[in-house]
Amino acid sequence: RKAGWEKHHFDSGRSYEEPTMNAPIILLKEGTDTSQGIPQIVSNINACQVIVDAVRTTLGPRGMDKMIVDKRDKATISNDGATIIKLLDIVHPAAKTLVDIARSQDAEIGDGTTSVTLLSGELLKQMKPFVEEAVHPQVICKSVRTAASMAIEKIHEIEIKVKRDDPGEQRTLLEKCAATALSSKLIAHQQTFFAKMVVDAVMMLDELLPVNMIGMKKVTGGGLEDTMLVEGVAFKKTFSYAGFEMQPKKYESPMIALLNVELELKSEKENAEVRVDTVEEYQNIVDAEWNILYQKLEKIHLSGAKVVLSKLPIGDVATQYFADRDMFCAGRVPEEDLKRTMKACGGSIQTSVHNLTEDVLGKCRMFEERQIGGERYNLFTGCPQAKTCTIIMRGGAEQFIEETERSLHDAIMIVRGALKHDSVVAGGGAIEMELSRHLRDYSRTIAGKQQLLIAAFAKGLEVIPRQLCENAGFDATNILNKLRHMHARGGTWYGVDIDSEDIRDNFEACVWEPSLVKINAITAASEACCLILSVDETIKSPSRTTNEGPAPPRGRGRGRPM
Repeated sequence: RKAGWEKHHFDSGRSYEEPTMNAPIILLKEGTDTSQGIPQIVSNINACQVIVDAVRTTLGPRGMDKMIVDKRDKATISNDGATIIKLLDIVHPAAKTLVDIARSQDAEIGDGTTSVTLLSGELLKQMKPFVEEAVHPQVICKSVRTAASMAIEKIHEIEIKVKRDDPGEQRTLLEKCAATALSSKLIAHQQTFFAKMVVDAVMMLDELLPVNMIGMKKVTGGGLEDTMLVEGVAFKKTFSYAGFEMQPKKYESPMIALLNVELELKSEKENAEVRVDTVEEYQNIVDAEWNILYQKLEKIHLSGAKVVLSKLPIGDVATQYFADRDMFCAGRVPEEDLKRTMKACGGSIQTSVHNLTEDVLGKCRMFEERQIGGERYNLFTGCPQAKTCTIIMRGGAEQFIEETERSLHDAIMIVRGALKHDSVVAGGGAIEMELSRHLRDYSRTIAGKQQLLIAAFAKGLEVIPRQLCENAGFDATNILNKLRHMHARGGTWYGVDIDSEDIRDNFEACVWEPSLVKINAITAASEACCLILSVDETIKSPSRTTNEGPAPPRGRGRGRPM
């Protein structure tokens, strides 16, 4: 009887459960897109490959440039990986990871943005067969992390330190690093000219090396070689009123007043109502306004300042007043230029004119307004505390000057990095081939899945020299074989020779890069690789409105039309 009761209980339980099991459980909003499992990881890897293909051909001295036209039909011509990826309007959620690592490399190091994107894409490509063969992503991630940390240890082991106590040698090193960074840019033909300029610019900064203290000004017209470095501050002539032309345009050893004060008559902001009974009362109000302005101007004049710069407008009355007293003024000066002037000339930015003593005024040896191309520029040179400088770039087309600015920014960041961390490695694919050999040799000494995964990571590193060859139109297979052979025999610094379609000792050939660039690139690429491999499900909520307009009204039941 007991057995019968159990059977009956079990049967009734099953008949009770059946309808519940078959009914679908709806957790997510209708229209939500979900995909998961191995196909999801493979799909993410494929999406990343598309981005890598977009920047693949820009790598190296023979890399091509990309022209990107945005929604407003503005064309940007660039060779910089980070700029290209930033301008691509990427919507794929996993592929955005590559955008982030390129941006972080750009912000942290300045150069190597194409390399880091290529490297992470290639690592994913090498790991894809293992994912398809159902190796667990966490096993792959563990091996990638191990290989990355081993590669970084190897860089620290073979990097070459530079003697800081010898300024001549240090300067040579910095110029070589800047020239290597510029070799793949549009301005590669003038790389020696710009390398010297970049090193001069960075050397003028204080020990913290703030990049924003190097001003970049663009003036169309002239040739690239007309680009000049101003040891101090230069900014474009601001908007000026009548009377400006009567002011002197050159001073020797002037005092400079830096203000954040408006020197013009303003109409009332608030809707103030003043009731007056007689014309005299009205005249008193008008006179009071004028008197306030004239008192301010008199205080500035009595302070002994010869050059008056203000972030806020300086009106026509003030311009005329200063002109009568042989003073120069400029209103609406951009804030960053005002701050750089303060850094260079000393003094401080004042928000009132009541206490303009000598210690708050700046000084410089020479101030002049000079014509550069079609623009007039105000130049402050011979500054006592010159911890800032300005590069005035010249060139034909606007896009060309913009690309020059991006190239110089990369070179400045590289020189800055080399100054802070004084160790270098050889570029041109040499360090990647050495790391690849090291990891491949290590993988043969271990057993298990990790052996295959570390060997795949080693193969992934070879993408940099291979791509350098392909972009130059060389036979990549042949040159890579020569490089593997050379590195196996102990030729640590052998890399691709772009000039003669062969291999060479790139350290001897002065193709140098700060080791920091490579360390950051390998760290970022392996982290991005692990991040993309560890995502096995994407849940995308439906957007409220589609591109066509508002969402259609909800239908009956599960989205069926009424």
